[in-house]
Amino acid sequence: QVQLVESGGGWVQPGGTLKLTCAASGFTFSTYPMSWYRQAPGKERALVASISSTGVSKTYADSVRGRFTVSRDKGKNTMYLQMNSLKPEDTAVYYCRVMTTTAVAWGQGTQVTVSS
Repeated sequence: QVQLVESGGGWVQPGGTLKLTCAASGFTFSTYPMSWYRQAPGKERALVASISSTGVSKTYADSVRGRFTVSRDKGKNTMYLQMNSLKPEDTAVYYCRVMTTTAVAWGQGTQVTVSS
């Protein structure tokens, strides 16, 4: 039973920062790459960042590259998304995702709102 639980969302002003957390359980954390997605109102769910199983390789959407940093902590079975210099267009529900050998799992999402 794979479970992903996001937390850390909230409201921030433009230019602010948030750090999202994805707590994982039910699979061997270090075996699989993981990703952050987001879905803004009226938009399709889109890939934000991904990280390899070891955490060595990371990718980012063009819209967040240079502002967001994805990381993972094997000891805590946790993936993070550090979000800096937030913009109103970053407003969305953020989800973590993992595809194991048997299933694709999503977290419940955490709301990020960037506004003044």
